Amino acid sequence: MNRLAWALGLPALLLANAALAGPAVGEVEKQAMNVPAIAMFLAIVAVTLGITYWAATRTRSAADFYTAGGGITGFQNGLAIAGDYMSAATLLGLSSMVFAKGFDGFVYTIGFFVGWPIILFLMAERLRNLGKFTFADIASYRLDQTKIRSFAALGSLTVCCFYLIIQMVGAGQLIQLLFGLDYTLAVVIVGALMMIYVTFGGMLATTWVQIIKACLLLGGGTVLLLLAFAQFGFSFETMAARAVDLHKDGARIMGPGTLLADPVSAVSLSLGLMFGTAGLPHILMRFFTVADAKAARKSVFYATGFIGYFFMVVCVLGLAAITIVGADPQYFEGGKVGGKLVGGGNMAVMHLAKALGGDPMLGFLSAVAFATILAVVAGLVLAGASAISHDLFANVIMKGRASERAEVRASKIASLVLGTVAVLLSILFEKQNLVFLVGLTFGVAASANFPVLFLSMFWKGLTTRGALLGGLAGLASAVTLVILGPAVWKAVLGNPQALFPYDQPALFSMPTAFLVAFVVSKLDNSVRATHEAAAFDDQFVRAQTGLGAEGAAAH
Repeated sequence: MNRLAWALGLPALLLANAALAGPAVGEVEKQAMNVPAIAMFLAIVAVTLGITYWAATRTRSAADFYTAGGGITGFQNGLAIAGDYMSAATLLGLSSMVFAKGFDGFVYTIGFFVGWPIILFLMAERLRNLGKFTFADIASYRLDQTKIRSFAALGSLTVCCFYLIIQMVGAGQLIQLLFGLDYTLAVVIVGALMMIYVTFGGMLATTWVQIIKACLLLGGGTVLLLLAFAQFGFSFETMAARAVDLHKDGARIMGPGTLLADPVSAVSLSLGLMFGTAGLPHILMRFFTVADAKAARKSVFYATGFIGYFFMVVCVLGLAAITIVGADPQYFEGGKVGGKLVGGGNMAVMHLAKALGGDPMLGFLSAVAFATILAVVAGLVLAGASAISHDLFANVIMKGRASERAEVRASKIASLVLGTVAVLLSILFEKQNLVFLVGLTFGVAASANFPVLFLSMFWKGLTTRGALLGGLAGLASAVTLVILGPAVWKAVLGNPQALFPYDQPALFSMPTAFLVAFVVSKLDNSVRATHEAAAFDDQFVRAQTGLGAEGAAAH
């Protein structure tokens, strides 16, 4: 697989073993102008801009801007959360992994579902009851507001900025492949639209853009699935048998292969998937958009169902592509079956769409893939802007004395600045190998954000010093190990051998964060530490009952 899948942003693929990703992102062949795809994309953009205008008329307060006033239902929020996960990389990268490796591609879906029970049973209810706008509200509930919010904002911005660059670079290269537009123009279009969504519509617009995108992906994937099954008499057994007959690896594609042969890499990857998911700020923000803890649990329940269904669809499409695309010379460069796919290794499902539905289906999926990136980057920008305006500006700098109008204005300014920086950096990094940002993003989420958030909710003994030093230890170790690993030390810096042999740092950096937080908290005998431990009982009552929790805004 080429590195385009890494650049597009699917956590399961983004955390995959870098050695299997193929050559670094470099020149991407610009395709012919896809007029149907551009027309459909413009239609989607027109609808989402209309939603943004509607959302702008209903966004009057800080609660409206950050959390849609808490008025999103559990079902709607479940679709929106699923929209955050059902990215262009899911559609393209995962289906292409199944197309190339068979069952091993399916293995990567498992990591998502291992992480969801943690969020559903351990975190969703407490997140909604304790939080207001960002996860820093929870981490700093009984700890030092200034220090913990500053650290939480640092972790959030690190994750959001790096993830944003990955998404934007992937967007430009994807659009080169699918639409035939120039990279710079594509990046500017994505950047301009995401800034409009966030600045004018806030969380309400971002949520509905995600919902529409999720419905389009689910609907389009289902139609393509039915068209594919129709080729085999709606028999999965027939499809699988045909795929085994045609694939170069034969029956081996139906069993686990070499993708996770190294147990250390497998465990580190799994930890990053499980706990990194629970440390992503743009996902955590979604639990504050619903009315209560019950709706938060429903959100995760529905999201798990939607994501699971879509992942199964994508895996089946990859299997179908083996038989339909893999045997047709028109989809291979030079007409050589089994060679390089036209447009790159991630185009299997797009070729399948053209084979089954012609240019209209190809254009539709291309447009939805572009809209997918718009929705994801809008959520990332909003999460990053919230960390700046709510955590840093309103609570650290202004000490809680900022008016709602000033806070929202700061958030809009931060959105514009973040969006502009993301566009400029993505243009600068067009031909750079960005796989190290993937490991860094999820390493920070799993090693800095998650331990502080988890311990603040569940351990009475956590102190400000423990949280701060533990989180910083996780952050520093994750960054250091990624730099010393193969993705940077070898691939970027050109050294013959990496000082740290693994791409994913979570197995080492996350326990470091927990250990440092535990030891420092135990050794902290200050008066403040005593007060923080005593405040846990009040926090526990609110976390369990929701007494005093933020309610939905009246409209």
